[in-house]
This record gives sequence, C-alpha cells and structure tokens, in this order.
Amino acid sequence: MKRYLAIIILVVLIFNQKIARVEIPTPEYEVLNHIKKVISQKKAFKIDSFFTSKYKRHVFNGTVLFAENGMILYEKAFGYSNFKTKDSLQINSVFQLASVTKPLTSCAVLMLYERGELNLEDDIRTFFPDFPYEGVTVRLLLTHRSGLPDYMYFADHLWKSRSVPITNDDVIDLMTLYKPSRYYLPNKRYNYSNTNYCLLASIIEKVSGMSYAEFMKSQIFEPLGMKNTRVMTYDDLKFNPPENLTTGYNRPWRAAENSYLNGVVGDKGIYSTVEDLFQLDQALYQGNLVSLFTLKEAFQPAHKDLRDNDNYGFGWRINLNNGNKYIFHSGWWKGYKTYFIRRIHEKKTIIILSNTALHHFLSINRLNELL
Repeated sequence: MKRYLAIIILVVLIFNQKIARVEIPTPEYEVLNHIKKVISQKKAFKIDSFFTSKYKRHVFNGTVLFAENGMILYEKAFGYSNFKTKDSLQINSVFQLASVTKPLTSCAVLMLYERGELNLEDDIRTFFPDFPYEGVTVRLLLTHRSGLPDYMYFADHLWKSRSVPITNDDVIDLMTLYKPSRYYLPNKRYNYSNTNYCLLASIIEKVSGMSYAEFMKSQIFEPLGMKNTRVMTYDDLKFNPPENLTTGYNRPWRAAENSYLNGVVGDKGIYSTVEDLFQLDQALYQGNLVSLFTLKEAFQPAHKDLRDNDNYGFGWRINLNNGNKYIFHSGWWKGYKTYFIRRIHEKKTIIILSNTALHHFLSINRLNELL
C-alpha cells in the first residue's frame, strides 16, 4: 500500500511541475498580442495601397516583400513577367539584381577573409602580379576607394565587338594592356566604380579555385536554401535561362538587350527572388555566413569625405539616420531596378525587385515610411 501511495505522490509532483512550466497567457499578454496584430495589419494595408495605386497607374511592375522581426509582413507580385506574352509575375519570379549583387560579393570576400584565405590589406598584385595599378587593396575595392576607372566606360572604347561578351578576365587584360587612366589615387576619396566588384569576383575565383558562379552557389545559395538564385552571364541568358526568369524593360513594351557587358559578374550578374533575398537577410542576422563581429565592421561608414546619411561600407550603402542606422543597396541595369533595405537595429527588411526601370517614385525614404 505504501508503495502505491509513493508512486501516486511522485506522479502528482511530476504533473504539478509540468503545470508550473506551462505559460498561461495573461489578459495583458493577449491585449498586447492583439495590438501587435492590428498594427501589422495596418502596415500591410498601407503597403498594399501604395503599390496597388502605383501598379494601376502603370508606374510599378515587380515583386515586393516587407518583413519585421523575422516574419514576412507583406509580399505580393504586381504585373507581368513578360509584357509580350502577358505572363503574370509570381512571388518566385527571378530578377537581375544589378548592383544589389555587390552585398553578396562582399559577403563572399568576407567569408574567405574569415577562413584566413585572404587579408583585407592584401594588394591586388598578390593575386594578379601584372596588374598595372599600385596600392589597390581588397579593402579599397570593397569600399570604392581604389580610384580605378569604371570598366563599363572604357570597355566601350577598347572592346572591339559588341556581339562578343566581355568577361572579368577580359577586363583585367584590357586594364593591363591599355592602362586606362585612373580617376583618383588609391584611398584619396570615395568613387563608386563597378570595376571594384568585378575585380573582387576575380579574386574570389583566384583564392577559392572555383568560378564565381560555383563559389556563390556552393557556399551561399545552396546552404541558405536560395533555390531560385544563380549567377548568370551573357551566354547563360542566351542559351540556358530559367523558366521563371523575367524580361527587363527599359521603356514601356521595349525589352532591354542582352548586353555584351553581361559577361562580367560580381558587380552585377546575380539573379534572384524576394524570398531568396529574405533568406540571406535572416542568415546575416544569425551570423551564419559571416560572423557578427566582421559584419559590424562591414556595416560601418568607411569614408570621412561622405555624409553620415550617405556613406558606404563593405558592399553596403549606410545611412546613420540620426542614430537609427540602416544599410541598403539599390541597383539598376538593363531594365531592372532593385532595392534591398535592412534596418538592422529594428530587424526590418524591405526588398523590391522590378523589371521596369521607370519608377523614380521608389525613393529609399519613401519605402522606409511604409514600414
């Protein structure tokens, strides 16, 4: 009898402990949760009203994602993937990221840095001994302080055939052979140049022994589950485009051409979706690719000659915003316009991908006001 009584007492004690661990929502908690839901619904309604209005006025065509605290608050596709075939955009439609590629290239460089495979103070001649410009380090490439000329301009004069795509290696060869004039001496001032990120992609290839596309796929896209993201060049677009690829439009109903400059990657060339970029956004918060310590440096303004509300770090534009800093990058290239905004202290994210480059109304400040 005593044995059975002891067992009953033990069961009661265990049950009481489990009961104690169950958190019963208080009325205050339920009220607070309800208020949060109402606020979220109001934000989603405001965002939807804004983009629906722009879409109906034919000034926006694209996909939209707004998130807060790791949760998607609003996402939607507006308009056509292809105006000729009238294929509708889907949330998994693929867009050229244009210069929003640069934060991903920077991430790859920092991964190699943390693995000890390169140093931010390494001179580019460490990787390409014949490179004719002195004093250019990895850090200066990341922060656009190299002073190097933009290949998009000198290639127009030095590349012979517009029907033959130019590659990253070709850019280095042209610079080595013709030595186009640099804009500034190294580290003299900030000067945004696509050449910097073209060279960083080439450094990634040199250090890793993989192509830029292979490295990004195996080290970033696949580990993060970015299933609709890939690097695509001129030939990929011509011979092997994905089914959900959008067409970019420079003017209404006029598709942008597949430029010979599409052979260069690192400064552009990544194609993705809003949800895949959100996967990247969340991974950065967790330090899954690059440590939070290194990212802290990457997100710091690197230029004393720039204003606090318009600075640049390692692949990210930076606005200190009176103590409420946000980092972002936008892009434009051949009919595509893109925005990736991260208000990291509030854990708010805005991702806009458009295949019509006709929407000047999408200023960073206006987008921030929606969240």
